Amino acid sequence: MGGMVVLELAFTDDERRLAARPAHRERLARLHAEGRLAAAGPWQDDSGAMLVFRVDVAAVREIMAADPYYTTPGVTVVSLRPWRPVVGAG
Repeated sequence: MGGMVVLELAFTDDERRLAARPAHRERLARLHAEGRLAAAGPWQDDSGAMLVFRVDVAAVREIMAADPYYTTPGVTVVSLRPWRPVVGAG
């Protein structure tokens, strides 16, 4: 398998983020079912989240552009980085 991409988000308690979250999670479920998203979820303290994609950075940017959640007040993109796992990439 080739590389993966890790997206890290930071959150605030902005009500607009909380209102946008259900539709965002539906999109994530679809991406997972399609095999493009390996895993996603919030940090234990809900201060942000990590998403691990099985596509390249350009594809992740397209995914982000199609999902208004990433530009919703209360959501900040901390990093978007290619990742090359050596264990557990399957």
